[in-house]
Amino acid sequence: MGLLNTFDRWKETRYQHHVSMMKEQGKCPDCHGRGYTVYPFTEFAYFNSMDCPGCQGSGDYADWEETR
Repeated sequence: MGLLNTFDRWKETRYQHHVSMMKEQGKCPDCHGRGYTVYPFTEFAYFNSMDCPGCQGSGDYADWEETR
């Protein structure tokens, strides 16, 4: 289980680094400041982008932080 724990710590450290970089830039970490997320096109959906659920479509870090 040591290998899995190491992988989990590495993944968490990488995510925290991503969040801190986005905080410096003032962008939402989920959508990288775009305000929307892109989903793969499927036969059941005619759209492939939606407002980001993390920042409610604004792209700002402050709005993302409020939802956390």
